[in-house]
Amino acid sequence: MDEEQARRIGDRLRSARRQRGMSLRTLAGLAGVSVGYLSMVENGRRLLDRSSLITAFAEALQIAPSELTGQPFAAVDPRSSEAHEAIPALRLTLMGVTMAAPPDRRPPEVPVAVLAERVERANRLYHAAEYGTLAAKLPALLADLHAAVETAGSVARHELLKLLADAYHPGCTLLLKNLGYTDLAFIAVTRAAEAIAELDDSVYSALSGFFHTHVLMAVGSPAEALAQATAAANTLQAHLTSPDAYALLGELHLISATCLTQDRKRSGKTRAEEVRGHLTEAADLADRTGETRAWHLNFGPTNVGIHHVSLNTDLGLHGEAVQGKDGVHPETLAEAPGRQAAFHADLGRSLTHLRGREAEAVAALLTAEQIAPQRIHANVPVRNTVEYLADRQLPTRAARDLRGLAHRIGLSL
Repeated sequence: MDEEQARRIGDRLRSARRQRGMSLRTLAGLAGVSVGYLSMVENGRRLLDRSSLITAFAEALQIAPSELTGQPFAAVDPRSSEAHEAIPALRLTLMGVTMAAPPDRRPPEVPVAVLAERVERANRLYHAAEYGTLAAKLPALLADLHAAVETAGSVARHELLKLLADAYHPGCTLLLKNLGYTDLAFIAVTRAAEAIAELDDSVYSALSGFFHTHVLMAVGSPAEALAQATAAANTLQAHLTSPDAYALLGELHLISATCLTQDRKRSGKTRAEEVRGHLTEAADLADRTGETRAWHLNFGPTNVGIHHVSLNTDLGLHGEAVQGKDGVHPETLAEAPGRQAAFHADLGRSLTHLRGREAEAVAALLTAEQIAPQRIHANVPVRNTVEYLADRQLPTRAARDLRGLAHRIGLSL
């Protein structure tokens, strides 16, 4: 055994444990080892050379494995990997199953209510940012729904078409967008549009426009995305006959504001003014609807408040974004950890640009990761922020926390 190497690793492990305020027993329990073994490692009497144990200690301490070994170490995020591993099967379903070419399978012999519960469960998984589990379930769900639509009578077919649209979005479309598969997200939103076309329902047509807007934004076409959202809102204006319709109109104002933050053809002042106009309209609608789960979304005062932070962050108005957090309680959206995490991530992004508040930025990013790790690990702006912070002078603890986060999202600093 290299006694000097064992001593150095033991010292680093003890230092990290004490900095975290953990007892030997707590860390041993989290890492799945005995207290005696941990004590020997810390005292340099056992060399920590197994990658699985290095990873276990690092994850328990929320640091990068290199903090213990002093050497680079391959990033590990098995939960995010599960989502990407499930994409090939989902791709085959999206490409091979359409309204004109239903799957060659028997429809599930279950009531429509059972299929509705499966759709509801899938969208809950999306909002919980359980991307791996959701991606694995979607191929069978979509194929079953297409098969059910194909054989249903006229009344049941109408309900099943709505379920099919609800299965494609938000869960399928936004999952693929967030994971970076924008081409597949476009296919998903197109499949939903095919089902919606048969419904001949103006409100559902506006819903289709809303999700098309998300995909167009993801591929970098903010002007085209804004035109899509505007057309959907105009369609909806003549059909505001239910609380759900008002909630959808509110969502369209929020996504329109998001489009404007990215439209560099407008001046910064013009963009900010138009964004505030849409945000005001959304706030008025949220006061009317209250907190809702319409369309498997989360429109209401809380989501408007979350957007106040994100929109100002994207406009570069970082002081206003941080001030805007006051009075926003993202935990209100208990069934949407993904939205909660987005709030803290955007807050961290803005804090990064305020002098002397970099440590708060790291803390906000860690909070976001703790709430919805799979969403944060796939988030490109978060990755960019971590890289930016890595070049700043940070307090020792914040620097260590940042290196741990960078490791978990696959960045080598």
